[in-house]
Amino acid sequence: MKSTLTLSLLGLSFSVAAHASDCKPSKWGAQDEIGAANYINAASIKDAAKLVKQGKSAPLGIVIEPGMPAFPPRFVNLNIHQPNQTLGRKTGPAFGWNFNYNDDSAQLWFGVGPQIDALSHFGDDGVFYNCNKAIDFIEVTGSKKMGIEGIPPLVGRGVLINMAKHFKVASMEAGQGITPQDVDAAIKDQGIKIKKGDIILFHTGWTDEKLKKDPKTWASVEPGLTNAAAQHVANMNPMVVGSDTWGLGPVPPVKGDKVFLDHAIFLKENGVYILENIDTGVLAKENVKEFMFVLGQARVKGAVQMIINPVAMW
Repeated sequence: MKSTLTLSLLGLSFSVAAHASDCKPSKWGAQDEIGAANYINAASIKDAAKLVKQGKSAPLGIVIEPGMPAFPPRFVNLNIHQPNQTLGRKTGPAFGWNFNYNDDSAQLWFGVGPQIDALSHFGDDGVFYNCNKAIDFIEVTGSKKMGIEGIPPLVGRGVLINMAKHFKVASMEAGQGITPQDVDAAIKDQGIKIKKGDIILFHTGWTDEKLKKDPKTWASVEPGLTNAAAQHVANMNPMVVGSDTWGLGPVPPVKGDKVFLDHAIFLKENGVYILENIDTGVLAKENVKEFMFVLGQARVKGAVQMIINPVAMW
């Protein structure tokens, strides 16, 4: 089933106040291409490993399946093949015994299901992270800068901010905004301390409640961070921000906000990676507040997004 997210929702302005002439180089230098991944070091990795106390782990990627809803026009199709084994052919004798095997191929967009957005994914007015202009680095055959292949293994301290728990609901509502005050209150009430370089995940309950029961609604609207909350979280200096929604901001946006501006705030302005469609349900169910986060994405040269399955360990 394809998403029914309509162009009317996308008709709102994307523009950020800063344009190319106002762009300032990243705090990691004018040539930097990995943004907040610069927070990773030997000490941060060893500190993250110390969070594994119960010996438990969980996949954070939701299951991808053909026909699942996705941001249009994205899709995924899967095919299973038996190469040179059709029409009664036997391939095994050449090797001394008769064996069979299945292969698979797919037609898909890398922005389907659980995914990471590279810094080359989202910009404003043709300008991306670190003042890079799309005309200078984006080709039909792939991105020449800030591609998925250049992101180092993202290993660090993960924290879960349970917004569904904060609002005392199983799932937040479509278009419901999370304000800076909501973020701070949830952090305080849930006893969470945010540290520089953290992987911050938000649990809204949206995917657990809607993906299987109402996929059309799940992919058309969502709750999420208001523009102000996105900036507030960016100011906390995270390495990654993710959610159990297909975007980070509410759709439709709250009054006065710009739809998807959170992407520009995190990716373009701060070099912070975005994770979408993350399965935060198991962490919320077990009341896990901090954990070791590990992600090694497929390194497809020039890609600007990638399907992922991060692992949480605690």
